[in-house]
Amino acid sequence: MSASPVTIPYKRHATLAYIAAMLMLATLGIFIHEAGLDAVTTVFFRCLFAAIALALYCAGKGMFVASNFSRKNIGMAMFGGVLMVLNWVTFFAAIQRIGISVTTIVFHVQPFIVLLLGAVLFREKIAANKLAWVCLGFAGLVLACGLQAGDMQISGQYLGGLLLTLTGACAYAGVTLSTRVMRNMPPHLIALIHCLVGLILLVGFITLPAGGIQIQQWAWLAGLGLLPTALAYVLIYGALPRMPTTAIAVLTFIYPATAVGVDYLVYGQRISQVQILGLILIVLASLGVNLNWTWRPKKHAASLL
Repeated sequence: MSASPVTIPYKRHATLAYIAAMLMLATLGIFIHEAGLDAVTTVFFRCLFAAIALALYCAGKGMFVASNFSRKNIGMAMFGGVLMVLNWVTFFAAIQRIGISVTTIVFHVQPFIVLLLGAVLFREKIAANKLAWVCLGFAGLVLACGLQAGDMQISGQYLGGLLLTLTGACAYAGVTLSTRVMRNMPPHLIALIHCLVGLILLVGFITLPAGGIQIQQWAWLAGLGLLPTALAYVLIYGALPRMPTTAIAVLTFIYPATAVGVDYLVYGQRISQVQILGLILIVLASLGVNLNWTWRPKKHAASLL
């Protein structure tokens, strides 16, 4: 296998920041479970606390200038915000139904969905080697879902959770594609607009407990908005321009691998060996797509006798 050459030099601080962000994202499920609220309400408060933190960050960095806010960018950011909110709500609802591990693993087929949507919407050509990796990735998805042949005991709740996860993955793929067409808008501002859109869309649908939100729940909700959202985004967006594609592709999978470990350590949930194999196939396929791996051997110059 061969990968495209790396042109961006290794930056230790950027790499460490990206790893820290992936570890934060891996704790999402804990914040969701411990907050103890429905998915819509949890996402609303995630948007609220993240928006406050991101607004302060953007203001401190001087990002609120007219040149960053073209009509096209604002429109695409708002459209992406609708998709991002749909992604968050379905992802959170899926975690509450099928657990952190399965939801996180299944969600990570979204790079393949991006590739397929790009081909449909923008008529982007998919190379034969990438199509092969996509097929391998979806084979991994089948294994990761835990739907073994002949198993008729899968509950409607489990199937519903899988459908919610795939819906969220499709929505996030849409966010990725919408961001591609935007120019000259800092990603931190895009994330802020996503959160603001979430507040507007969800404010009329939140459900508060009869006794109100308890202090410990507020702590988990604030932590959700500040740590695996605002701070993670700041670290990710700051690190990406300083990291080679190879490092990004590999280190991204710290997130699902750690999430599986966290789910086992905190909640005692473990996945089957078949599902672990599914995760491995998804990881390999995603790396193959992102790094443009090919199974064709390189042509070497004939040796001189």
